[in-house]
Amino acid sequence: MSATRPVALRAAVAAAAALVAGVACAIWLPGAVAAPLPDGLGPCAGPDCPDEYPDDNHNSDVLGYDDGINVFVGGDFTVTGTAAESEGRNVVLGDFTQAKTGGSEVYNVGIAGVGSRVPPPDGSDYLEVGGDLTVASGQRLLAAEGTHSGVVRVAGTATGTVDPAAVTDTAAVDSYAGLRDQLSEASHCYAYPEDGVRRTTTGTVEDLGYESVLTGDGTSALQVFAVDADLVNATGGMQTVRFAGIPDGATVLVNLYGDTRTLNLNSGPQSEYRQRTLWNFPDAAEVNLRGTTQFQGSVLAGEQSGTTEVTMSGVDGRMFLTGNLVHGSSSQDGSGQELHSYPFDGDLPECESDDPTSSFRPPDPDDITTDAPTTDGPTTDGPTTDGPTTDGETTDGPTTDGPTADGPTTGGPSGSAAASTPAAHAGVGGLAVTGARYALPIGVGAALAALGSIAALAASRRTAEE
Repeated sequence: MSATRPVALRAAVAAAAALVAGVACAIWLPGAVAAPLPDGLGPCAGPDCPDEYPDDNHNSDVLGYDDGINVFVGGDFTVTGTAAESEGRNVVLGDFTQAKTGGSEVYNVGIAGVGSRVPPPDGSDYLEVGGDLTVASGQRLLAAEGTHSGVVRVAGTATGTVDPAAVTDTAAVDSYAGLRDQLSEASHCYAYPEDGVRRTTTGTVEDLGYESVLTGDGTSALQVFAVDADLVNATGGMQTVRFAGIPDGATVLVNLYGDTRTLNLNSGPQSEYRQRTLWNFPDAAEVNLRGTTQFQGSVLAGEQSGTTEVTMSGVDGRMFLTGNLVHGSSSQDGSGQELHSYPFDGDLPECESDDPTSSFRPPDPDDITTDAPTTDGPTTDGPTTDGPTTDGETTDGPTTDGPTADGPTTGGPSGSAAASTPAAHAGVGGLAVTGARYALPIGVGAALAALGSIAALAASRRTAEE
Protein backbone atom coordinates (compact mmCIF):
# COMPACT_ATOMS: atom_id res chain seq x y z
CA MET A 1 0.00 0.00 0.00
CA SER A 2 1.24 3.46 -0.86
CA ALA A 3 2.45 5.52 2.12
CA THR A 4 0.00 8.18 1.17
CA ARG A 5 -3.01 5.85 1.55
CA PRO A 6 -3.26 6.05 5.39
CA VAL A 7 -3.01 9.82 5.20
CA ALA A 8 -5.71 9.91 2.55
CA LEU A 9 -7.88 7.56 4.57
CA ARG A 10 -7.58 9.73 7.66
CA ALA A 11 -8.46 12.77 5.56
CA ALA A 12 -11.55 11.00 4.25
CA VAL A 13 -12.66 10.11 7.77
CA ALA A 14 -12.14 13.69 8.92
CA ALA A 15 -14.04 15.02 5.93
CA ALA A 16 -16.93 12.65 6.55
CA ALA A 17 -17.04 13.70 10.20
CA ALA A 18 -17.12 17.34 9.16
CA LEU A 19 -19.93 16.56 6.75
CA VAL A 20 -22.01 14.89 9.45
CA ALA A 21 -21.32 17.69 11.92
CA GLY A 22 -22.18 20.35 9.37
CA VAL A 23 -25.45 18.78 8.36
CA ALA A 24 -26.39 18.13 11.99
CA CYS A 25 -25.61 21.75 12.87
CA ALA A 26 -27.71 23.02 9.99
CA ILE A 27 -30.68 20.82 10.79
CA TRP A 28 -30.70 20.80 14.58
CA LEU A 29 -30.68 24.52 15.33
CA PRO A 30 -34.06 26.10 14.48
CA GLY A 31 -34.34 29.48 12.81
CA ALA A 32 -30.72 29.22 11.78
CA VAL A 33 -30.86 32.03 9.24
CA ALA A 34 -33.03 35.03 10.02
CA ALA A 35 -33.01 38.70 9.05
CA PRO A 36 -35.06 40.23 11.85
CA LEU A 37 -36.17 43.80 12.25
CA PRO A 38 -33.60 46.44 13.29
CA ASP A 39 -31.58 45.70 16.43
CA GLY A 40 -32.68 42.07 16.35
CA LEU A 41 -36.27 42.97 17.24
CA GLY A 42 -39.00 40.44 16.65
CA PRO A 43 -38.03 37.07 18.14
CA CYS A 44 -38.53 36.23 21.79
CA ALA A 45 -35.43 37.29 23.74
CA GLY A 46 -33.73 35.93 26.83
CA PRO A 47 -33.07 32.49 28.32
CA ASP A 48 -36.63 31.73 29.42
CA CYS A 49 -38.58 31.83 26.16
CA PRO A 50 -41.16 29.07 25.76
CA ASP A 51 -40.39 26.24 23.36
CA GLU A 52 -43.55 27.16 21.48
CA TYR A 53 -46.39 29.62 21.79
CA PRO A 54 -50.03 28.59 22.16
CA ASP A 55 -52.30 28.58 19.13
CA ASP A 56 -54.85 30.75 20.93
CA ASN A 57 -54.89 33.29 23.73
CA HIS A 58 -55.47 31.74 27.15
CA ASN A 59 -55.44 32.50 30.88
CA SER A 60 -53.46 29.56 32.22
CA ASP A 61 -50.10 29.76 34.02
CA VAL A 62 -47.25 31.85 32.65
CA LEU A 63 -45.47 29.80 29.95
CA GLY A 64 -42.13 31.60 29.95
CA TYR A 65 -40.60 35.07 29.80
CA ASP A 66 -39.79 37.36 26.88
CA ASP A 67 -37.19 40.08 27.38
CA GLY A 68 -37.81 41.62 23.95
CA ILE A 69 -39.96 44.63 23.06
CA ASN A 70 -43.54 43.83 22.15
CA VAL A 71 -44.89 47.38 21.72
CA PHE A 72 -42.67 50.25 20.57
CA VAL A 73 -44.17 53.71 20.17
CA GLY A 74 -41.98 56.48 18.76
CA GLY A 75 -44.48 59.20 19.69
CA ASP A 76 -47.22 59.25 22.35
CA PHE A 77 -49.25 56.31 23.69
CA THR A 78 -52.86 57.15 24.61
CA VAL A 79 -55.22 54.70 26.32
CA THR A 80 -58.89 55.54 25.88
CA GLY A 81 -62.31 53.93 25.46
CA THR A 82 -62.48 50.47 26.98
CA ALA A 83 -58.96 49.30 26.14
CA ALA A 84 -57.87 46.61 28.59
CA GLU A 85 -54.20 45.70 28.33
CA SER A 86 -50.89 45.73 26.52
CA GLU A 87 -48.95 42.53 27.14
CA GLY A 88 -45.17 42.30 26.98
CA ARG A 89 -42.55 45.02 27.22
CA ASN A 90 -43.80 48.47 26.18
CA VAL A 91 -41.42 51.26 25.15
CA VAL A 92 -42.81 54.77 24.59
CA LEU A 93 -40.47 57.58 23.55
CA GLY A 94 -43.11 60.27 24.15
CA ASP A 95 -45.89 60.60 26.75
CA PHE A 96 -48.12 57.85 28.12
CA THR A 97 -51.68 58.94 28.96
CA GLN A 98 -54.42 56.74 30.38
CA ALA A 99 -57.89 58.29 30.23
CA LYS A 100 -60.37 55.48 29.69
CA THR A 101 -64.02 56.31 29.05
CA GLY A 102 -65.58 52.92 29.83
CA GLY A 103 -65.07 49.37 31.05
CA SER A 104 -62.76 48.64 33.95
CA GLU A 105 -60.78 51.47 35.51
CA VAL A 106 -57.64 49.30 35.15
CA TYR A 107 -55.23 49.12 32.22
CA ASN A 108 -52.65 46.32 32.41
CA VAL A 109 -49.14 46.49 31.02
CA GLY A 110 -46.56 43.72 30.84
CA ILE A 111 -48.73 40.83 31.96
CA ALA A 112 -52.25 40.23 30.67
CA GLY A 113 -55.09 38.19 32.12
CA VAL A 114 -55.65 36.58 28.72
CA GLY A 115 -53.00 36.51 26.03
CA SER A 116 -49.87 34.57 25.17
CA ARG A 117 -49.03 34.48 28.89
CA VAL A 118 -45.38 35.20 28.11
CA PRO A 119 -44.62 38.43 30.01
CA PRO A 120 -41.25 40.12 30.55
CA PRO A 121 -39.16 38.63 33.38
CA ASP A 122 -40.29 39.46 36.90
CA GLY A 123 -38.73 42.67 38.15
CA SER A 124 -37.77 43.87 34.67
CA ASP A 125 -39.22 46.89 32.89
CA TYR A 126 -42.83 46.38 31.80
CA LEU A 127 -43.25 49.97 30.59
CA GLU A 128 -40.59 52.56 29.76
CA VAL A 129 -41.69 56.13 29.04
CA GLY A 130 -39.48 58.90 27.69
CA GLY A 131 -41.90 61.73 28.50
CA ASP A 132 -44.56 62.16 31.16
CA LEU A 133 -46.96 59.50 32.42
CA THR A 134 -50.51 60.51 33.37
CA VAL A 135 -53.23 58.24 34.74
CA ALA A 136 -56.70 59.78 35.06
CA SER A 137 -58.26 60.16 38.49
CA GLY A 138 -60.10 57.01 39.60
CA GLN A 139 -58.13 54.82 37.19
CA ARG A 140 -55.12 52.59 37.72
CA LEU A 141 -52.18 51.47 35.61
CA LEU A 142 -51.32 47.94 36.74
CA ALA A 143 -47.95 46.25 36.11
CA ALA A 144 -48.54 43.16 38.23
CA GLU A 145 -50.56 40.00 38.59
CA GLY A 146 -50.34 37.75 41.62
CA THR A 147 -46.69 37.03 42.31
CA HIS A 148 -45.58 38.54 39.00
CA SER A 149 -44.72 42.23 38.72
CA GLY A 150 -42.53 44.60 36.78
CA VAL A 151 -41.26 48.16 36.70
CA VAL A 152 -42.93 51.23 35.19
CA ARG A 153 -39.99 53.54 34.42
CA VAL A 154 -40.63 57.19 33.55
CA ALA A 155 -38.19 59.86 32.41
CA GLY A 156 -40.56 62.75 33.09
CA THR A 157 -43.30 63.31 35.65
CA ALA A 158 -45.59 60.49 36.79
CA THR A 159 -49.11 61.49 37.84
CA GLY A 160 -51.91 59.22 39.03
CA THR A 161 -52.10 55.69 40.41
CA VAL A 162 -49.50 53.22 39.19
CA ASP A 163 -49.16 49.80 40.79
CA PRO A 164 -46.34 49.10 41.71
CA ALA A 165 -45.20 52.72 42.08
CA ALA A 166 -43.54 54.28 39.06
CA VAL A 167 -39.78 54.74 39.08
CA THR A 168 -38.43 58.10 37.93
CA ASP A 169 -35.37 57.69 35.70
CA THR A 170 -34.31 60.45 33.32
CA ALA A 171 -32.52 57.84 31.21
CA ALA A 172 -35.62 55.61 30.93
CA VAL A 173 -35.47 55.28 27.14
CA ASP A 174 -31.86 56.17 26.42
CA SER A 175 -31.20 52.54 25.48
CA TYR A 176 -33.39 53.01 22.41
CA ALA A 177 -31.67 56.04 20.87
CA GLY A 178 -31.85 55.76 17.10
CA LEU A 179 -34.33 52.88 17.05
CA ARG A 180 -37.22 55.04 15.81
CA ASP A 181 -35.26 56.12 12.74
CA GLN A 182 -34.06 52.57 12.12
CA LEU A 183 -37.62 51.27 12.10
CA SER A 184 -38.72 54.03 9.71
CA GLU A 185 -35.87 53.18 7.35
CA ALA A 186 -36.69 49.48 7.52
CA SER A 187 -40.38 50.09 6.83
CA HIS A 188 -39.48 52.12 3.74
CA CYS A 189 -36.93 49.53 2.60
CA TYR A 190 -39.40 46.65 2.88
CA ALA A 191 -41.88 48.57 0.70
CA TYR A 192 -39.47 50.42 -1.59
CA PRO A 193 -36.09 48.66 -2.05
CA GLU A 194 -35.21 51.58 -4.34
CA ASP A 195 -36.60 55.07 -3.86
CA GLY A 196 -39.94 55.32 -5.62
CA VAL A 197 -39.84 51.69 -6.76
CA ARG A 198 -42.13 49.26 -5.02
CA ARG A 199 -40.94 45.87 -3.90
CA THR A 200 -41.86 43.14 -6.38
CA THR A 201 -44.84 41.09 -5.29
CA THR A 202 -45.15 37.32 -5.34
CA GLY A 203 -48.90 37.13 -4.79
CA THR A 204 -52.24 38.74 -5.54
CA VAL A 205 -54.93 40.45 -3.47
CA GLU A 206 -58.56 39.77 -4.36
CA ASP A 207 -61.51 41.60 -2.82
CA LEU A 208 -64.60 39.38 -2.84
CA GLY A 209 -66.76 41.96 -1.11
CA TYR A 210 -67.12 39.95 2.08
CA GLU A 211 -63.51 38.68 2.14
CA SER A 212 -60.05 39.74 1.04
CA VAL A 213 -57.92 36.81 -0.12
CA LEU A 214 -54.15 37.18 -0.33
CA THR A 215 -52.88 34.33 -2.53
CA GLY A 216 -49.18 33.55 -2.71
CA ASP A 217 -47.23 31.78 -5.42
CA GLY A 218 -46.90 28.60 -3.36
CA THR A 219 -43.11 28.43 -3.60
CA SER A 220 -41.28 31.62 -2.57
CA ALA A 221 -39.72 31.75 0.90
CA LEU A 222 -40.68 35.44 1.09
CA GLN A 223 -44.28 36.06 0.07
CA VAL A 224 -44.82 39.74 -0.78
CA PHE A 225 -48.21 41.42 -1.22
CA ALA A 226 -49.15 44.98 -2.13
CA VAL A 227 -52.42 46.42 -0.79
CA ASP A 228 -53.69 49.70 -2.25
CA ALA A 229 -57.13 49.80 -0.64
CA ASP A 230 -58.76 49.48 2.75
CA LEU A 231 -59.56 45.95 3.90
CA VAL A 232 -63.26 46.59 4.52
CA ASN A 233 -66.52 45.48 2.93
CA ALA A 234 -68.43 47.46 0.32
CA THR A 235 -70.01 49.75 2.93
CA GLY A 236 -66.88 50.18 5.03
CA GLY A 237 -67.96 47.52 7.52
CA MET A 238 -66.19 44.39 8.66
CA GLN A 239 -65.00 41.56 6.47
CA THR A 240 -62.63 38.61 6.58
CA VAL A 241 -59.02 38.41 5.47
CA ARG A 242 -57.47 35.09 4.49
CA PHE A 243 -54.12 33.79 3.20
CA ALA A 244 -53.83 31.12 0.51
CA GLY A 245 -50.91 29.61 -1.39
CA ILE A 246 -48.38 30.21 1.40
CA PRO A 247 -45.75 27.45 1.60
CA ASP A 248 -44.67 26.06 4.95
CA GLY A 249 -42.13 28.25 6.71
CA ALA A 250 -42.52 31.21 4.36
CA THR A 251 -42.41 34.78 5.63
CA VAL A 252 -45.40 36.94 4.67
CA LEU A 253 -44.74 40.63 4.03
CA VAL A 254 -47.86 42.71 3.38
CA ASN A 255 -47.09 46.26 2.25
CA LEU A 256 -50.14 48.50 2.69
CA TYR A 257 -49.57 51.64 0.63
CA GLY A 258 -51.35 54.98 1.01
CA ASP A 259 -51.64 57.99 3.31
CA THR A 260 -54.62 56.49 5.17
CA ARG A 261 -55.37 52.83 5.57
CA THR A 262 -58.16 51.01 7.47
CA LEU A 263 -58.52 47.32 8.29
CA ASN A 264 -61.99 46.48 9.64
CA LEU A 265 -62.08 42.73 10.21
CA ASN A 266 -64.34 40.19 11.85
CA SER A 267 -62.10 37.20 11.17
CA GLY A 268 -58.60 36.28 10.13
CA PRO A 269 -55.96 35.94 9.07
CA GLN A 270 -55.12 32.38 10.10
CA SER A 271 -53.09 32.10 13.28
CA GLU A 272 -50.66 29.54 11.82
CA TYR A 273 -49.02 32.40 9.90
CA ARG A 274 -48.87 34.73 12.93
CA GLN A 275 -45.20 34.51 13.83
CA ARG A 276 -43.94 34.99 10.27
CA THR A 277 -46.29 37.76 9.08
CA LEU A 278 -45.48 41.49 9.01
CA TRP A 279 -48.09 44.11 8.09
CA ASN A 280 -46.08 47.11 6.92
CA PHE A 281 -47.50 50.64 6.58
CA PRO A 282 -44.63 52.67 5.08
CA ASP A 283 -46.50 55.86 4.18
CA ALA A 284 -49.67 56.13 6.26
CA ALA A 285 -50.29 59.18 8.44
CA GLU A 286 -53.40 57.38 9.70
CA VAL A 287 -53.77 53.65 10.34
CA ASN A 288 -57.05 52.28 11.71
CA LEU A 289 -57.19 48.70 12.99
CA ARG A 290 -60.84 47.93 13.73
CA GLY A 291 -63.20 45.01 14.19
CA THR A 292 -63.87 41.99 16.34
CA THR A 293 -61.05 39.74 15.16
CA GLN A 294 -57.93 38.62 16.97
CA PHE A 295 -55.60 40.10 14.35
CA GLN A 296 -52.65 37.82 13.60
CA GLY A 297 -49.17 39.08 12.83
CA SER A 298 -46.88 41.97 13.68
CA VAL A 299 -47.42 45.58 12.63
CA LEU A 300 -44.80 48.10 11.47
CA ALA A 301 -45.76 51.74 10.79
CA GLY A 302 -42.91 53.82 9.41
CA GLU A 303 -44.38 57.33 9.23
CA GLN A 304 -43.15 59.17 12.33
CA SER A 305 -45.84 61.86 12.11
CA GLY A 306 -48.57 59.24 11.82
CA THR A 307 -51.06 57.83 14.32
CA THR A 308 -52.22 54.23 14.61
CA GLU A 309 -55.62 53.73 16.27
CA VAL A 310 -56.28 50.19 17.49
CA THR A 311 -59.84 49.24 18.40
CA MET A 312 -59.66 45.59 17.32
CA SER A 313 -60.59 43.03 19.96
CA GLY A 314 -56.99 41.91 19.94
CA VAL A 315 -53.70 42.19 18.08
CA ASP A 316 -51.57 39.05 18.42
CA GLY A 317 -48.07 40.14 17.48
CA ARG A 318 -45.47 42.88 17.81
CA MET A 319 -46.44 46.53 17.38
CA PHE A 320 -43.58 48.68 16.11
CA LEU A 321 -44.97 52.18 15.52
CA THR A 322 -42.67 55.11 14.83
CA GLY A 323 -45.53 57.58 15.36
CA ASN A 324 -48.35 57.71 17.92
CA LEU A 325 -50.59 54.95 19.25
CA VAL A 326 -54.20 55.42 20.37
CA HIS A 327 -55.48 52.25 22.01
CA GLY A 328 -59.18 51.82 22.59
CA SER A 329 -62.60 53.14 21.72
CA SER A 330 -65.96 53.17 23.47
CA SER A 331 -67.87 53.31 20.17
CA GLN A 332 -66.04 51.05 17.70
CA ASP A 333 -66.64 47.29 17.50
CA GLY A 334 -64.07 45.33 19.46
CA SER A 335 -64.68 46.88 22.87
CA GLY A 336 -62.23 45.56 25.48
CA GLN A 337 -59.26 45.93 23.15
CA GLU A 338 -56.02 44.08 23.96
CA LEU A 339 -52.47 43.90 22.62
CA HIS A 340 -50.91 40.44 23.03
CA SER A 341 -47.26 39.50 23.05
CA TYR A 342 -46.26 37.10 20.27
CA PRO A 343 -42.88 37.10 18.50
CA PHE A 344 -42.06 37.80 14.89
CA ASP A 345 -39.70 35.13 13.54
CA GLY A 346 -39.80 35.93 9.84
CA ASP A 347 -36.91 36.31 7.41
CA LEU A 348 -37.13 39.84 6.02
CA PRO A 349 -35.11 41.56 3.29
CA GLU A 350 -31.78 42.87 4.53
CA CYS A 351 -31.91 46.61 5.23
CA GLU A 352 -28.88 48.40 6.59
CA SER A 353 -29.20 51.45 8.82
CA ASP A 354 -26.76 54.35 8.76
CA ASP A 355 -27.64 55.34 12.34
CA PRO A 356 -24.82 54.34 14.73
CA THR A 357 -26.49 55.63 17.91
CA SER A 358 -28.55 52.64 18.99
CA SER A 359 -27.03 51.03 22.06
CA PHE A 360 -27.94 47.44 21.33
CA ARG A 361 -27.37 45.90 17.94
CA PRO A 362 -27.28 42.51 16.20
CA PRO A 363 -23.93 40.95 15.27
CA ASP A 364 -21.80 42.50 12.54
CA PRO A 365 -23.73 42.14 9.24
CA ASP A 366 -20.48 41.13 7.53
CA ASP A 367 -20.57 37.94 9.60
CA ILE A 368 -24.17 37.07 8.85
CA THR A 369 -25.56 35.23 5.84
CA THR A 370 -29.16 36.28 5.21
CA ASP A 371 -29.67 35.44 1.55
CA ALA A 372 -30.87 31.90 2.16
CA PRO A 373 -34.35 31.92 3.68
CA THR A 374 -35.36 29.41 6.27
CA THR A 375 -37.87 26.70 5.56
CA ASP A 376 -38.81 25.90 9.11
CA GLY A 377 -42.54 25.58 9.62
CA PRO A 378 -44.53 27.91 11.84
CA THR A 379 -44.07 27.41 15.56
CA THR A 380 -47.78 27.08 16.21
CA ASP A 381 -47.89 23.41 15.17
CA GLY A 382 -50.77 23.39 12.83
CA PRO A 383 -53.61 25.68 11.83
CA THR A 384 -56.25 26.96 14.17
CA THR A 385 -59.70 28.31 13.48
CA ASP A 386 -59.84 31.46 11.40
CA GLY A 387 -62.26 33.26 13.65
CA PRO A 388 -61.48 35.49 16.61
CA THR A 389 -60.71 33.90 19.93
CA THR A 390 -62.92 36.27 21.86
CA ASP A 391 -66.28 35.25 20.35
CA GLY A 392 -67.75 38.64 19.61
CA GLU A 393 -69.53 40.13 22.56
CA THR A 394 -67.32 38.42 25.12
CA THR A 395 -64.70 41.08 24.37
CA ASP A 396 -66.83 43.98 25.58
CA GLY A 397 -65.35 43.81 29.03
CA PRO A 398 -61.67 43.70 29.90
CA THR A 399 -60.16 40.38 30.78
CA THR A 400 -58.47 41.63 33.92
CA ASP A 401 -61.44 42.29 36.20
CA GLY A 402 -60.72 39.15 38.23
CA PRO A 403 -58.96 39.06 41.57
CA THR A 404 -55.52 39.16 40.05
CA ALA A 405 -56.12 42.72 38.89
CA ASP A 406 -56.94 44.08 42.32
CA GLY A 407 -53.35 44.67 43.21
CA PRO A 408 -49.99 43.00 43.28
CA THR A 409 -48.98 40.67 46.05
CA THR A 410 -45.48 42.07 46.08
CA GLY A 411 -44.45 45.39 47.46
CA GLY A 412 -47.85 46.54 48.69
CA PRO A 413 -50.07 49.18 47.12
CA SER A 414 -48.49 52.19 45.53
CA GLY A 415 -51.19 54.69 46.39
CA SER A 416 -49.90 57.03 43.70
CA ALA A 417 -47.21 57.34 41.10
CA ALA A 418 -44.87 59.19 43.42
CA ALA A 419 -41.29 58.52 42.41
CA SER A 420 -39.37 55.82 44.22
CA THR A 421 -35.64 55.24 44.26
CA PRO A 422 -34.47 54.49 40.73
CA ALA A 423 -33.46 50.90 40.14
CA ALA A 424 -30.81 49.75 37.77
CA HIS A 425 -32.07 50.11 34.22
CA ALA A 426 -33.23 46.70 33.03
CA GLY A 427 -32.87 47.61 29.38
CA VAL A 428 -33.66 45.01 26.78
CA GLY A 429 -31.94 42.25 28.68
CA GLY A 430 -30.23 40.63 25.72
CA LEU A 431 -30.42 40.50 21.97
CA ALA A 432 -32.94 38.32 20.24
CA VAL A 433 -30.19 37.31 17.84
CA THR A 434 -28.08 34.38 19.00
CA GLY A 435 -25.50 32.02 17.58
CA ALA A 436 -28.36 30.02 16.12
CA ARG A 437 -28.44 32.50 13.26
CA TYR A 438 -25.05 31.28 12.13
CA ALA A 439 -25.79 27.56 12.36
CA LEU A 440 -27.09 26.98 8.85
CA PRO A 441 -24.43 28.92 6.90
CA ILE A 442 -21.64 27.38 9.02
CA GLY A 443 -23.13 23.91 8.73
CA VAL A 444 -23.63 24.18 4.99
CA GLY A 445 -20.10 25.54 4.57
CA ALA A 446 -18.64 22.66 6.54
CA ALA A 447 -20.67 20.17 4.56
CA LEU A 448 -19.54 21.62 1.24
CA ALA A 449 -15.92 21.60 2.38
CA ALA A 450 -16.25 17.96 3.40
CA LEU A 451 -17.79 16.99 0.07
CA GLY A 452 -14.97 18.75 -1.72
CA SER A 453 -12.40 16.82 0.31
CA ILE A 454 -14.08 13.51 -0.43
CA ALA A 455 -14.27 14.31 -4.15
CA ALA A 456 -10.58 15.24 -4.22
CA LEU A 457 -9.65 12.01 -2.43
CA ALA A 458 -11.68 9.93 -4.85
CA ALA A 459 -10.00 11.57 -7.82
CA SER A 460 -6.61 11.02 -6.24
CA ARG A 461 -7.28 7.32 -5.69
CA ARG A 462 -8.47 6.83 -9.27
CA THR A 463 -5.28 8.47 -10.54
CA ALA A 464 -3.13 6.25 -8.31
CA GLU A 465 -4.90 3.09 -9.40
CA GLU A 466 -4.46 3.98 -13.05
